[in-house]
Amino acid sequence: MTATRQQFFKPTKVSSEKKAEETNSVARGIVEQEASAREKKTEKLRALRLAKEAAEPAPEAPKRKKK
Repeated sequence: MTATRQQFFKPTKVSSEKKAEETNSVARGIVEQEASAREKKTEKLRALRLAKEAAEPAPEAPKRKKK
């Protein structure tokens, strides 16, 4: 087995900018996934509501009593 540089020397530290950049990209990805899931759910529920409204007759407004 040959000796490698990683075995003897610690890898250099990652700069704070790179850490912040990586955290930012991961957070944006999570937010985008949640937004897309929310939009899909909204579309599904909207379609179900419209189908239900189309199947049911419109409720008649109650007649007002005259005094």
